[in-house]
Order: sequence, then C-alpha cells, then structure tokens
Amino acid sequence: MSKVFVDSRRDLRERAFQALMSLEYDGDLVEACRFAYLHDREEQELEELPLFLLELVQGVRQSKAELDQKIGQHLKTGWTLERLTLVEKNILRLGLYELLDYEGTPQIVAVNEAIELTKKFSDDKSARFVNGILSQFVTEE
Repeated sequence: MSKVFVDSRRDLRERAFQALMSLEYDGDLVEACRFAYLHDREEQELEELPLFLLELVQGVRQSKAELDQKIGQHLKTGWTLERLTLVEKNILRLGLYELLDYEGTPQIVAVNEAIELTKKFSDDKSARFVNGILSQFVTEE
C-alpha cells in the first residue's frame, strides 16, 4: 500500500468508519482512531493522528443523536434506525455528517464516498439504499 493512498481522504474515511464501528462496542475515541489508523501498517510509530480522521469520528460521535434523527425521518414508513445494520448506520452517519457539516467536501463527493464504503463493507443493495437516503440531503447549488 503506497503512502499516498494510506494518507488519502478516502483511506481516512475508511479508517473513520472502522473507528466508529469499534466505538459501537464502547471505548476511547482516540484509541479507536489510533487502532483503525495503525492496524494494517508496518510502522507502529505515530506522532500524531491525521486531523481529518479525528474530526470525522469526533463530529459523528458528537452529532450522533441529530444524525440519527435526520436519517430516521428519511426512512420509508415502517422502517426504523434499529432495523438497519451497524454498517449501514455508521456509513449513513459518516456520510451525512460530511454532507451537512464538514466544510470543504462537495456534497456529491460525500455521497459517493459513502456509497464506495458501503460497497466495500456490505453489498450493492445496501449501497443503493445508502445512496437513496443520502441523496435526499443533497441541495442544488
């Protein structure tokens, strides 16, 4: 794995998702980020975690109730957040946080990155579902 890919925003989003998944079972935010960032690297020395990674994980954690409420409003009748898998919930939270709150990321990029994460960690059906939910939040500029 090249250094360029490892430190790309796409890679850091993936690591943020992994940290969020581990935080579903409790734990320290910084330690979850550190583990997600270092788990498959040969080098285990780390001076500082990437700010983008920390901001994503911390932002999603702090906004979790609000994000869940917004996601819940866009689910079809009869569906609740509890029916979603942890993968779908965390990708939706991450994508929606970046879509609505993270400056500098174009909305279409935030949606596309969430879809790509879903394809990697779930399946095409879930990817279509994530696309359908997040696309409802895209505003025309």
